[in-house]
Amino acid sequence: MRQWMIMLLLMAVSSVVVAETWQSQVERGAATHNSEVVALRHWFHANPELSNREFNTAKKIAGELRALAFDEVREGIAHTGVVGILRGGKPGPVVALRADMDALPVLEKTGLPFASKVTTLWEGRETGVMHACGHDAHMAILLGVARVLAGIRADIPGTVMFIFQPAEEGPPGDEQGGAELMLAEGIFEGDRQPGAVFGLHVFPGPTGSIMYRPNGFMAAADYLEIIVKGVQTHGSMPWSGVDPVTAAAQVVTSLQTVVSRQMDISRAPAVVTLGTIEGGNRGNIIPEQVRMTGTIRTLDPEMRSIIHDRVRRTAEAAAATMGAQAEVIIDLGYPVTVNDPELTRAMAGVLDWASENRAEVVPPIMGAEDFSYLATAVPGLFFALGVAPDPLDDRVVGVNHSPYFYVNDQALPVGVKALAGLAMTWLSTANSE
Repeated sequence: MRQWMIMLLLMAVSSVVVAETWQSQVERGAATHNSEVVALRHWFHANPELSNREFNTAKKIAGELRALAFDEVREGIAHTGVVGILRGGKPGPVVALRADMDALPVLEKTGLPFASKVTTLWEGRETGVMHACGHDAHMAILLGVARVLAGIRADIPGTVMFIFQPAEEGPPGDEQGGAELMLAEGIFEGDRQPGAVFGLHVFPGPTGSIMYRPNGFMAAADYLEIIVKGVQTHGSMPWSGVDPVTAAAQVVTSLQTVVSRQMDISRAPAVVTLGTIEGGNRGNIIPEQVRMTGTIRTLDPEMRSIIHDRVRRTAEAAAATMGAQAEVIIDLGYPVTVNDPELTRAMAGVLDWASENRAEVVPPIMGAEDFSYLATAVPGLFFALGVAPDPLDDRVVGVNHSPYFYVNDQALPVGVKALAGLAMTWLSTANSE
């Protein structure tokens, strides 16, 4: 009996040593490769490309993975996506890590020395191109993880899939793209199907902090378009036609009641926003129609359906009060980004470790992410990484999608540790079950 107790004790000590070994290896690797990760982030930031046009970005990523002697590097998935396969030295399951690649049609105003100078045509207008949502940081962090894990591949108990995804901000025009298309093209099929997928997004929170929550973390996002149709006439004689501008104003005002007065928002938050409104070409002509576009954000599937119905009903009724007609178009977008509750609970300690106990459960975020498709296919965990400037830095900083959006490079090693730690912890746990 005593010999068995000694053996069990030795086994327990051995497992702790192994765990401490890979943690120390990850910490050392994150520190060793930090300058390279920062340089990669600056390169991506200075060379942004729009959705489904990430050609140079993809070439850069594939080259980095091949230089690390990855077992497989596949390009051209969902147009420009890249998938790298790193097989560990020990048998085990597959875990996936994901970063998005695309930039936004935003003219950068940060004044950074590596600020984007790229311009392009977007919907017929010349505009700047900027990594205004932090995808440059996501790619650099994941390539940092690739460096760290490639350096300890002999100790990896399984396979790590690195997903670099295009078109997270949505494919242009009638094109397909993003995580949904990558799945349709088979990245999770057969023996490549992971048991879990992890990802992160940078936000202007305290640098190096981590924010997450089980279940619904980020909202579903649906496209809203409303065309208010009237009868064109002279601006001096509105009674001889039907004014869609005034009717559109009624629609805008009435839609504000859908969430605030028609939904039980104690159940889950929701947002209905109209972001554009256009109609007419002269001040003395009442136009034939007005077109508005917007977004609907929800965190509850049943509420999502009810809000769609009530937006249609409210818009049509509001326009009718002015004698106009409203055509309402709602296209389903990204579903709710759901963090698997069991996986989140099991991995919470890793987030604490990576952030030095600065990880916290937060309220849901009304932004949307097409990581949601990956987390629908397999259990997923998506978290936010704080990247705000240092407290004494008085620069102008905006939220994601702002021309002033800023990423503090000091947060990058926390992201590298978190993703590498999640992969190693999940593989080690899965192998022990």
